[in-house]
Amino acid sequence: MAQNEQERRCENCIVRQFNNLRALSKEELKLVSDAKVTKRIKKGDTIFEEGEKLNGIFCVRDGVSKVSKLSSNGKDQIVKLVTKGEVLGQSSIISEETSKLSATAINNMEVCFIPKEKIATPLQANPKFTMSVLKTMVKDLNESNENILRLSQKNVKQRIAQALLYIKNNYGEDEEGFLNLNLSREDLANVVGTAVETCIRNISMFKKQGYIKQSKKKIAIVDAKRLERFIEDFDY
Repeated sequence: MAQNEQERRCENCIVRQFNNLRALSKEELKLVSDAKVTKRIKKGDTIFEEGEKLNGIFCVRDGVSKVSKLSSNGKDQIVKLVTKGEVLGQSSIISEETSKLSATAINNMEVCFIPKEKIATPLQANPKFTMSVLKTMVKDLNESNENILRLSQKNVKQRIAQALLYIKNNYGEDEEGFLNLNLSREDLANVVGTAVETCIRNISMFKKQGYIKQSKKKIAIVDAKRLERFIEDFDY
C-alpha cells in the first residue's frame, strides 16, 4: 500500500487526534477505515442540507465548512465554522431525525464520510467513545447558547469586530498579515446576523479608523488590542 494511502487510514491519520475518533480502539478504527469514503468538496458546494437525512458523519481532513440554519426570513444564519480535525453531522449517530443544519464548503475541502452503522457499533460497545461523543454534543449546545447570548448583548459593530478577531485567533494570518480564512462579506454578515450592506459599511469604518486594512477582498487586522477595546468599551 502506498504511503499516502497508509496515512489516510483512520488508525494512522493524525486528524483523528483532534476529534472523538481518538477514543476508538485500533481494531475499531480499522473497521471504520475500511468503510469510509474520501471526498473532495469544491468551494461553495453543499456537503449536506437542512432537512436531509444523514447516513453518516463527515470527518474534515482539510478545508473549512460553514454550518448554518435557515431563519424565518429566509436568510442563512451561520452558527459555526468547522475546520480540519472536526466532525460534521455527529448528531446523526444518535438521532434518527433529519438534519437541523446545512453545511457548505467555504474553500476547497477534503472530507472522509463514515457510514452511520460503522460508528453506531462502537458507540454501543465503547463507553469511552460514547462519553466523548456526548461531551462534544454538549459543548456544541453550549457554544450555540453562547452565540445567542453574544448576538443579544453586542451591537453589530462589536459582533463584526469579534468575528474578525475570532478568525485571526483560530485560523491565523498569511505571510503578509492577512487573515488566512477569507470569508465573503455575505458569510461574515451571516455569522454576525446582519445585512450585507451593514457589514460592508462597518468594515469600511474599521478601515478608516485604522483597526484593519484591506487588499481587494482580503482583510488584515492592524491593531488587535484596539479592536478588543472597541468590543469592550463601545457603548452607543
